[in-house]
Amino acid sequence: MTDPKPTTSRRQAARLAAVQALYQWQEGQDRPADIVEQFLKVRTVDAGEGGMRRDADKSLFRDVVEGAAVNKEELERTVSAALAEGWTWARVDRLVRAILLAGAYELIHRRDVPPRVAINEYVEIAHAFYDPRESTFVNSVLDRVARQERAAELAR
Repeated sequence: MTDPKPTTSRRQAARLAAVQALYQWQEGQDRPADIVEQFLKVRTVDAGEGGMRRDADKSLFRDVVEGAAVNKEELERTVSAALAEGWTWARVDRLVRAILLAGAYELIHRRDVPPRVAINEYVEIAHAFYDPRESTFVNSVLDRVARQERAAELAR
Protein backbone atom coordinates (compact mmCIF):
# COMPACT_ATOMS: atom_id res chain seq x y z
CA MET A 1 0.00 0.00 0.00
CA THR A 2 1.49 3.36 -0.97
CA ASP A 3 1.19 6.44 1.17
CA PRO A 4 -1.36 9.01 0.06
CA LYS A 5 -1.10 12.78 -0.08
CA PRO A 6 -0.95 14.44 3.36
CA THR A 7 -4.28 15.27 4.97
CA THR A 8 -5.15 18.59 6.51
CA SER A 9 -7.43 18.14 9.52
CA ARG A 10 -7.15 16.11 12.70
CA ARG A 11 -10.29 14.16 11.83
CA GLN A 12 -9.13 13.49 8.26
CA ALA A 13 -5.83 12.19 9.63
CA ALA A 14 -7.74 9.92 12.03
CA ARG A 15 -9.92 8.56 9.24
CA LEU A 16 -6.94 7.88 7.00
CA ALA A 17 -5.16 6.04 9.81
CA ALA A 18 -8.36 4.10 10.58
CA VAL A 19 -8.55 2.92 6.97
CA GLN A 20 -4.90 1.85 7.12
CA ALA A 21 -5.53 0.02 10.40
CA LEU A 22 -8.61 -1.74 9.00
CA TYR A 23 -6.60 -2.75 5.94
CA GLN A 24 -3.91 -4.20 8.23
CA TRP A 25 -6.57 -6.02 10.25
CA GLN A 26 -7.97 -7.65 7.09
CA GLU A 27 -4.47 -8.73 6.07
CA GLY A 28 -3.36 -10.44 9.26
CA GLN A 29 -4.14 -12.11 12.51
CA ASP A 30 -3.84 -9.07 14.82
CA ARG A 31 -6.81 -8.04 16.90
CA PRO A 32 -8.20 -4.55 16.20
CA ALA A 33 -7.31 -3.40 19.74
CA ASP A 34 -3.69 -4.48 19.19
CA ILE A 35 -3.53 -2.61 15.88
CA VAL A 36 -5.01 0.50 17.51
CA GLU A 37 -2.36 0.37 20.23
CA GLN A 38 0.35 -0.17 17.61
CA PHE A 39 -0.78 2.96 15.76
CA LEU A 40 -1.07 5.00 18.97
CA LYS A 41 2.26 3.93 20.48
CA VAL A 42 4.55 3.04 17.59
CA ARG A 43 3.12 4.27 14.32
CA THR A 44 2.39 7.85 15.29
CA VAL A 45 4.60 10.15 13.26
CA ASP A 46 4.84 13.80 12.23
CA ALA A 47 3.79 13.41 8.60
CA GLY A 48 1.42 10.45 8.97
CA GLU A 49 3.17 8.36 6.32
CA GLY A 50 2.70 4.67 7.07
CA GLY A 51 0.95 5.47 10.34
CA MET A 52 -0.99 8.22 12.02
CA ARG A 53 -0.15 11.89 12.34
CA ARG A 54 0.61 12.95 15.91
CA ASP A 55 -2.21 15.50 15.88
CA ALA A 56 -4.87 13.07 14.59
CA ASP A 57 -8.15 12.78 16.50
CA LYS A 58 -7.22 9.64 18.41
CA SER A 59 -10.67 9.01 19.89
CA LEU A 60 -12.25 9.08 16.42
CA PHE A 61 -9.50 6.77 15.13
CA ARG A 62 -10.08 4.26 17.94
CA ASP A 63 -13.86 4.40 17.58
CA VAL A 64 -13.84 3.85 13.81
CA VAL A 65 -11.37 0.95 13.92
CA GLU A 66 -12.87 -0.86 16.89
CA GLY A 67 -16.45 -0.05 15.89
CA ALA A 68 -15.98 -1.26 12.32
CA ALA A 69 -14.36 -4.46 13.57
CA VAL A 70 -17.08 -5.19 16.14
CA ASN A 71 -19.84 -4.47 13.61
CA LYS A 72 -18.07 -6.07 10.63
CA GLU A 73 -20.81 -8.55 9.73
CA GLU A 74 -23.57 -5.93 9.86
CA LEU A 75 -21.44 -3.46 7.86
CA GLU A 76 -20.56 -6.07 5.24
CA ARG A 77 -24.25 -6.97 4.81
CA THR A 78 -25.23 -3.31 4.50
CA VAL A 79 -22.44 -2.48 2.05
CA SER A 80 -23.06 -5.66 0.04
CA ALA A 81 -26.71 -4.66 -0.37
CA ALA A 82 -25.52 -1.26 -1.66
CA LEU A 83 -23.18 -2.72 -4.29
CA ALA A 84 -24.19 -2.61 -7.93
CA GLU A 85 -25.76 -5.72 -9.40
CA GLY A 86 -23.15 -8.36 -10.12
CA TRP A 87 -20.75 -7.11 -7.44
CA THR A 88 -19.96 -9.04 -4.29
CA TRP A 89 -18.04 -8.08 -1.16
CA ALA A 90 -15.33 -10.61 -2.09
CA ARG A 91 -14.84 -8.90 -5.47
CA VAL A 92 -14.06 -5.54 -3.85
CA ASP A 93 -10.36 -4.67 -3.40
CA ARG A 94 -9.19 -4.97 0.24
CA LEU A 95 -8.25 -1.31 0.59
CA VAL A 96 -11.61 -0.27 -0.85
CA ARG A 97 -13.25 -2.67 1.63
CA ALA A 98 -11.41 -0.92 4.47
CA ILE A 99 -12.63 2.46 3.18
CA LEU A 100 -16.20 1.18 2.87
CA LEU A 101 -16.16 -0.44 6.32
CA ALA A 102 -14.99 2.80 7.93
CA GLY A 103 -17.41 4.94 5.94
CA ALA A 104 -20.38 2.67 6.57
CA TYR A 105 -19.52 2.54 10.27
CA GLU A 106 -19.65 6.32 10.50
CA LEU A 107 -22.87 6.52 8.50
CA ILE A 108 -24.63 3.93 10.66
CA HIS A 109 -23.09 4.39 14.11
CA ARG A 110 -21.78 7.98 14.25
CA ARG A 111 -24.94 10.10 14.10
CA ASP A 112 -22.84 13.11 15.20
CA VAL A 113 -21.17 13.10 11.77
CA PRO A 114 -23.36 14.49 8.98
CA PRO A 115 -23.79 11.86 6.24
CA ARG A 116 -22.45 14.11 3.47
CA VAL A 117 -19.33 14.78 5.53
CA ALA A 118 -18.72 11.07 6.11
CA ILE A 119 -19.18 10.28 2.43
CA ASN A 120 -16.90 13.11 1.31
CA GLU A 121 -14.15 12.19 3.78
CA TYR A 122 -13.96 8.59 2.58
CA VAL A 123 -14.21 9.57 -1.08
CA GLU A 124 -11.20 11.84 -0.49
CA ILE A 125 -9.31 8.92 1.06
CA ALA A 126 -10.13 6.83 -2.01
CA HIS A 127 -8.84 9.71 -4.18
CA ALA A 128 -5.57 9.61 -2.26
CA PHE A 129 -4.93 5.99 -3.23
CA TYR A 130 -6.78 5.43 -6.50
CA ASP A 131 -7.79 6.93 -9.80
CA PRO A 132 -11.25 8.53 -10.10
CA ARG A 133 -13.02 5.26 -10.95
CA GLU A 134 -12.60 3.81 -7.44
CA SER A 135 -13.47 7.14 -5.83
CA THR A 136 -16.70 7.19 -7.82
CA PHE A 137 -17.37 3.61 -6.72
CA VAL A 138 -16.84 4.53 -3.04
CA ASN A 139 -19.08 7.59 -3.44
CA SER A 140 -21.85 5.54 -5.05
CA VAL A 141 -21.81 2.77 -2.44
CA LEU A 142 -21.63 5.10 0.57
CA ASP A 143 -24.37 7.29 -0.90
CA ARG A 144 -26.64 4.23 -1.13
CA VAL A 145 -25.81 3.28 2.47
CA ALA A 146 -26.56 6.85 3.61
CA ARG A 147 -29.88 6.91 1.71
CA GLN A 148 -30.86 3.65 3.39
CA GLU A 149 -29.69 4.57 6.90
CA ARG A 150 -30.10 8.38 7.08
CA ALA A 151 -32.53 9.39 4.35
CA ALA A 152 -34.19 12.10 6.46
CA GLU A 153 -30.88 13.92 7.01
CA LEU A 154 -30.02 13.77 3.32
CA ALA A 155 -33.43 15.19 2.40
CA ARG A 156 -32.77 18.40 4.35
